[in-house]
Amino acid sequence: MHMATNLQIDDNLMKEMLELGSHRAKRAVVEEVLQEYVMRRKQLQIVELFGTIDYD
Repeated sequence: MHMATNLQIDDNLMKEMLELGSHRAKRAVVEEVLQEYVMRRKQLQIVELFGTIDYD
């Protein structure tokens, strides 16, 4: 599912993201950044579980 969204992104930040990444299309860069954000948040949730589960 795709959601149409208009975003104002800092030109310098977008330029840097394009230079650092392998994508040339702005949309692809933004999608990758969002995927990395979601993945990182999921990792943080898993890390928070360490020490709360007893293994016998």
